[in-house]
Amino acid sequence: MNETHPEQPTGNSSRRSFLKTLGIAGTAAAAAPAALASTPVAAPQYLNLIRNHASTAANDKIRIALIGTGGMGIGDTQTALMLDGIEMVAACDLYDGRLRRAKELWGEGLAVTRDYREIIDRQDVDAVINATTDHWHEKISSDAMRKGKHVYCEKPMVQKVEDGHTLIKVSQETGKVFQVGSQFGSSIIVAKARELLKAGDIGELVFAEAQYDRHSAMGAWQYSIPPDASPQTVDWDTYLGTAPKRAWDPLRFFRWRNYQDYGTGIAGDLYVHLLTSLHSITGSKGPTRVYSSGGTRYWKDGRDVPDIQLSIYDYPKTAEHPEFNLTTRSNFVDGGGGGYLVRIVGTEGDLSLGFDTLTVRRNKFPKAPGLSVDNFPKDQKELYLKEYAAKYPPHPELDGPKEFKYTFPKDYKGDRYEHFANFFSSIRNKTPNVEDATFGLRACGPTQCGNISYFQKKVVGWDPIKMKILG
Repeated sequence: MNETHPEQPTGNSSRRSFLKTLGIAGTAAAAAPAALASTPVAAPQYLNLIRNHASTAANDKIRIALIGTGGMGIGDTQTALMLDGIEMVAACDLYDGRLRRAKELWGEGLAVTRDYREIIDRQDVDAVINATTDHWHEKISSDAMRKGKHVYCEKPMVQKVEDGHTLIKVSQETGKVFQVGSQFGSSIIVAKARELLKAGDIGELVFAEAQYDRHSAMGAWQYSIPPDASPQTVDWDTYLGTAPKRAWDPLRFFRWRNYQDYGTGIAGDLYVHLLTSLHSITGSKGPTRVYSSGGTRYWKDGRDVPDIQLSIYDYPKTAEHPEFNLTTRSNFVDGGGGGYLVRIVGTEGDLSLGFDTLTVRRNKFPKAPGLSVDNFPKDQKELYLKEYAAKYPPHPELDGPKEFKYTFPKDYKGDRYEHFANFFSSIRNKTPNVEDATFGLRACGPTQCGNISYFQKKVVGWDPIKMKILG
């Protein structure tokens, strides 16, 4: 039971070195798309939105446990431990090798188990990180909150929309902090884009596009399988859970994202990040219609999900934003080298978000629309030019910079660090968190609509207020 991540570190680097590396790897590891680097820009400006995370008193310690000790779970835990006042208590996984790895990372005295129920029954655990496969997210998160634990749950929040409503209900009933682990919601890049859009820097929103392309085996979920993987070292029956019963298959355990039984494909893995950024920037509650297409173009390895997927989302006019459309694309065999981009387009400019940059371009409409009068007869041309000059008299204006570029400050620890800082702040101060269960369902529900659209070849409706799939 794990959430594997392609950037999982290897080798025997020290914990200090690993933490130092991890602090910047969460968002800045990938290069910005080439399109953002092709145009000369004004001198880079540094974002000034970093929060001040003061030292935490010893008696304000939060003790955490990890459920799902794969690459994503390890990355999450190492990031959490970068913050003051956090102590690692226990770890759970269904593969014995990962439990040994947990002890290598966090000490031989660490409590480890295959049974997550032993974790949530512990009195010395305040919060759990749920980094399991998608089909276990709701069950483990709900059980943990009912046992009095706060929960940081990896994205997508749930595999099925109905499970999202269960999590909303349980989080409200228990009063426990539940935060979805789509860390872009805490990024200072996203915060700055929200500020600029709200200030009207690019005019009125009309369109958005997002891409998350990859060109590597790890990026296409071809995760490494340990040599000792077997029914003796893996609790296969527990892993299957609510999924259809099958004979032992190491591919379905270690490369679970490739299968609908346990994951949510490209849409759940990557599009949730893109929608999280978009909804955080615009304040949107979501689209009303989704259409998706694509196919398996290269990774014909037995997977039953596409390796290239394109989706179109229709966003209605609301109090938060005008009507607009969104397109998303992810390609797992991108010969161009891959790339990440979220682009918000307005009537007077656009915002382009890379992993570690924000580029603002401004192109205001001139007040005078211009002339196309050469085909007019002479008398009509003269009359039109006279009226045009009266309506649009010359008015010199300063010509300011057309493009700005914002980049991370050198001491920025990454959006995953900020996301955990927000999570622990909500626990300590009993304040709302940045990605609760309602936000989480509004981000992953439309992606499930996209998957239904892809497999059934039809447009799928979504109610962003009631968070229901229509029809």
